[in-house]
Amino acid sequence: QVQLVESGGGLVQPGGSLRLSCAASGNRYSIYYMGWYRQAPGKQRELVAHITSDGSTNYADSVKGRFTISRDNAKNTVYLQMNSLKPEDTAVYYCNSYYYGANYWGQGTQVTVSS
Repeated sequence: QVQLVESGGGLVQPGGSLRLSCAASGNRYSIYYMGWYRQAPGKQRELVAHITSDGSTNYADSVKGRFTISRDNAKNTVYLQMNSLKPEDTAVYYCNSYYYGANYWGQGTQVTVSS
């Protein structure tokens, strides 16, 4: 059983930056896949970015060039650096991991981009 705890959300003005963190625990071995998803009101949850344990990354087109996903395997933590934030980035952001055939989700952290 993997537990994921997100932090770092908040209110930011358009053009600003935030850094989200997701700390994993309960895994005996390295988690191959970790990612960030988001869900805006009235919309489906969508992939923002993911990263594998060997550092391969993938981004949604809407965040390419603005967001950067990274991980610290020693700390069992994944990060999402979000720059040049837009109002349309407003959503609840969820950390996700896929570990030995099971999906795990964090509780979510709210990101609001507004002036």
